[in-house]
Amino acid sequence: MNSENKKLGRGLGSLLSPVKKEDKSFKFINISEIHANKNQPRKNFKQEELQELANSIKSQGILQPIVVRELQNNQYEIIAGERRWRGAQIAGLHEVPALIKNMSDESVQEAALIENIQRENLNAVEEAKAYKFILSSRNIGYEKLSQSVGKSKSHISNMIRLLDLDEEILSYIVSGKLTMGHARALIGVPNAIDLAKEIIDKKLSVRQAEKNTEGFKKRKIKKNLKDPNILDLERELSDKIGLKTSIHFSEGGSSGSLTLYYSDLDQLDSIMKRLKK
Repeated sequence: MNSENKKLGRGLGSLLSPVKKEDKSFKFINISEIHANKNQPRKNFKQEELQELANSIKSQGILQPIVVRELQNNQYEIIAGERRWRGAQIAGLHEVPALIKNMSDESVQEAALIENIQRENLNAVEEAKAYKFILSSRNIGYEKLSQSVGKSKSHISNMIRLLDLDEEILSYIVSGKLTMGHARALIGVPNAIDLAKEIIDKKLSVRQAEKNTEGFKKRKIKKNLKDPNILDLERELSDKIGLKTSIHFSEGGSSGSLTLYYSDLDQLDSIMKRLKK
């Protein structure tokens, strides 16, 4: 097991302790009393894979309990194990083994993200949206999120940048028509959708896609050339507050402007609350 996986294991272990026979929080729960977490990072479940899981459950049962938290009126929300819960429904089970945990909304989202990363269940878009959700909802920076999920700050930043792409391109990533490498080559390119379709139609490699976009990116870099010290300040501030920032100095250098970028109204609301403090 490499160091990154060990870090992930410790992160999940701190949230989801192992089941013990005497653990009173472990019990069988009626499947109709369990509900999916609406903020679950994974949104796409392949029907054929769920059917294979259901067949296995019919034969062997559920070998690993799902993890839930209790809501009101004897209802439960899934923290980890939605795929097993879905497979159990297809298999016709009336109840499933579950471990009940008392966890905050923030910890639930973090646990779900870590579990899916460990199992490599998320596509790139789902992973990016999960990172963005945690950054905006918990008001934490890249450093703390990096420590929690066991991924580098640069990895998290690169994943979130994917969300700058058009929804049509994101759908190509979800469906597997474009790889992460293809998508990264398209970020910031004005005719990205046309290039994405060309990549798919001509089955271009990542290197070929990069070659098709490098001319534009070189022109953009030259046009937007900025003092390295200012870039360092922007990166430091972005890591600190978890938002993209831009610093502009006037020609005299004695005044300027600081711009904070938000991508949705929830993030704007978060910025306003922090500024009002």
